[in-house]
Amino acid sequence: MGHRILHLLGIICVLTTVLAGAGSGESRMLGIMLPNSAGSVLAVLAALVAGRVPVMINYATGAEKNAAFAMRRCGLSTIITSGRFLEKVECSRLDGMVYLEDIAESLTRSDKLKAALLAFVPTPLAGGAVHRCDENDAAAIIFTSGSEGDPKPVVLTHRNICFEVDAMAEVFHLEENDSMLANLPFFHVFGLTVNLFIPATRGLTMATHVTPLDYSAICKTIREEGLTIAAATPAFWWGYLRASRVGDFETLRIAVAGADKCPESLRTECEEQHGVALREGYGATETSPVISANRDGADRPGSVGRPLPGVEVRIESIETGEDCAAGETGRILVKGDLVMKEYLDDAEATTRAVRAGWYDTGDLGYLDEDGFIWLSGRLTRCVKVGGEMVSLWRVEEVLDRFLPPGVACCVVAVDDERRGARIAAVVTSEVDEREVVRRMATELPRMAIPKTFVRVDEIPMLGSSKVDFRAARRLAATSMSGGG
Repeated sequence: MGHRILHLLGIICVLTTVLAGAGSGESRMLGIMLPNSAGSVLAVLAALVAGRVPVMINYATGAEKNAAFAMRRCGLSTIITSGRFLEKVECSRLDGMVYLEDIAESLTRSDKLKAALLAFVPTPLAGGAVHRCDENDAAAIIFTSGSEGDPKPVVLTHRNICFEVDAMAEVFHLEENDSMLANLPFFHVFGLTVNLFIPATRGLTMATHVTPLDYSAICKTIREEGLTIAAATPAFWWGYLRASRVGDFETLRIAVAGADKCPESLRTECEEQHGVALREGYGATETSPVISANRDGADRPGSVGRPLPGVEVRIESIETGEDCAAGETGRILVKGDLVMKEYLDDAEATTRAVRAGWYDTGDLGYLDEDGFIWLSGRLTRCVKVGGEMVSLWRVEEVLDRFLPPGVACCVVAVDDERRGARIAAVVTSEVDEREVVRRMATELPRMAIPKTFVRVDEIPMLGSSKVDFRAARRLAATSMSGGG
């Protein structure tokens, strides 16, 4: 057994001992704020072995602010992090922060010997050292993205995560010889469930990257490591395509886009450049996360696929509350073992989100006759303009098709005293506004056409890589008021 393996086993043994008592008191929750790495994987697994509940903290949108918020909101007394990492994200050391480097440096010969012995203990016997829990106990807490409000702590159970792991393995026919790109931060629900727990429980190889934004390095990793599975948001996939060379993705057999709508232009470019079919999926933090996905034998581009096995989806009429017919748009509700336990200590919000076991996604869409889900937008992204309801999602979809290649966009509504709201397009390059508007008018009513185009260097993004609509709205409002 190599020194490196012994060292890692030693760390997890010591971590388990340390975490079992670190700031425990009455709370089993433990903050973890680390980038994707062997250290963060070990910290999460050791926390679970020790009977603690990892609270994954978003460091990408203000590490110090988010760490302090998580400590207040979840009653944390301890956060496992790294001194070197805090320097990189410019975060001060808060009371209760424990450095992973300090734990690693404290390893003794005794710890390494214990690790070596544990490595050779038969699994049934080694299981006695693992904390026993109920499948409905909390396994992790993930914060929602906060794209439309303050982040909410979502409690996911062991049942939730095991269901997702098993369903994904079945749908995508995962094997031990598969290897996965672990590029999405573990504070993101897809990063934790898919990038971490699937490889850890199914024996897949994972290749971690500290940031999903290191496009060239990630393309190199996929090529050199021969990775077979990669998932990212559409924004990240655009970055990978631009940084890639011919042959970089030839080993990929599964390529998934999610978190935001996947433009047809992105699917086309991925297919033309690399011969890779980019499949779109759909999920939410509250559903652990994957609800549906396109896959081999069931791929309908433009849709977000069929629900995973064991997942129920119904479309509810906004007006009547009755089930919608195939092809009829309504509110998307989801039921199954993937639905979260609760929003931590917020019974009111939980009751609003989950009714009789059905989670209200807040999304609009429909089921076609073959059971594929088609998204139409979000209820919160529908606004009244001149008394008529306008879907900003639909406006964005049309705008994207008429923009020059490589130009990103998002559409927001800014308050207007006379009309209720004005539609604005935020774009990353100067465009021929008159021509774009003319073409959009062939598909949209007049009140849905953007009245203002705001030029920015980059579309504002959250740490989860979703569009930060609140920031985009502020940019548009400033520009429209003459302040930009």
